[in-house]
Amino acid sequence: MSELSDLTTAREPQESQEAQATPATQEDLERYRRELTGYCYRMLGSSFEAEDAVQDTMVRAWRSVEKFEGRSSLRSWLYRIATNVCLDMLNAGKRRARPMDLSDPTPVAQAQLSSRPEATWLEPVPDGRVLPSVADPAETAVERETIRLAFVAALQHLPPKQRAVLILREVLAWKASEVAALLGTTVASVNSALQRARATLAESPPAPSDQADPLDEEQRELLERYVAAFEGYDMEALTAVLHDDATLSMPPYDLWLQGHENIVGWMLGVGSVCRGSKLVPTVANGMPAFAHYHEAEDGNGHTPWALMVMDIRDGKIAGINSFLDTARWFPMFDLPDRLAPEDS
Repeated sequence: MSELSDLTTAREPQESQEAQATPATQEDLERYRRELTGYCYRMLGSSFEAEDAVQDTMVRAWRSVEKFEGRSSLRSWLYRIATNVCLDMLNAGKRRARPMDLSDPTPVAQAQLSSRPEATWLEPVPDGRVLPSVADPAETAVERETIRLAFVAALQHLPPKQRAVLILREVLAWKASEVAALLGTTVASVNSALQRARATLAESPPAPSDQADPLDEEQRELLERYVAAFEGYDMEALTAVLHDDATLSMPPYDLWLQGHENIVGWMLGVGSVCRGSKLVPTVANGMPAFAHYHEAEDGNGHTPWALMVMDIRDGKIAGINSFLDTARWFPMFDLPDRLAPEDS
């Protein structure tokens, strides 16, 4: 968290706190949709729920726009509405998780596939839906770091209001007084909530990974080797690019594997259905990702199988997060629903 704090201290709020001089228009509201989606995604851990929350925010704001008196900035007003929407959605006490948040790893010899409801799982998100276009490399680094699956999963351990305080203060660089005004509380209460949130994350910090957007030459070469090994089903080459403690998870199944021996054992057993697959590069959660296609049953090209979000650490693959519900993920990521034979 200290690195994140160092990066955020230099950032300034994106809008002046001067009063809105004229009534807001629909276009004024829409300017904030992407950054609000990023905020709601960090709060909720679900890309679909985040978009629903922002749509609800926009509807509520538009219905009340005549009452907006400009005592705060339009941006602050929208964040207040979005926060209330998210807190209402979180009142049921549910939190999104990854398989490694729910159980210990399973040795491949004992591996069994058991699915859990969609609402259990932390969801991936396309960068373009949550990351604002900014020119400052330091700001961009913070934004990407704070949508990593591991970071968003760690946020889910915080009570909702602590989560909101930490995101607003540490990620978005709001002043304590601004957060207090948004939440209708005191600066002392905000500072206390932030201290407790930091302590909780320090006890269970998100697993580290290397920044990978843009990829450097070593990372590009690593991913090229991974694709060649996976598509060629070369388990010796695959082992060479995996960390000894690499993980493989496959929501909606709660099974997860740790260690390259278990991952390779899975690939040679139940996972052998992946022989002949094709990987198409994309980006998710600030990290490199792949659209994973299986050979089509009708023999005509390849059809969707999974969205793989990769974690890279110290020059090797540290995590493969495979999301199998392609009917949900491929349209969101604008991925084709079939690779034609000439594309395969």
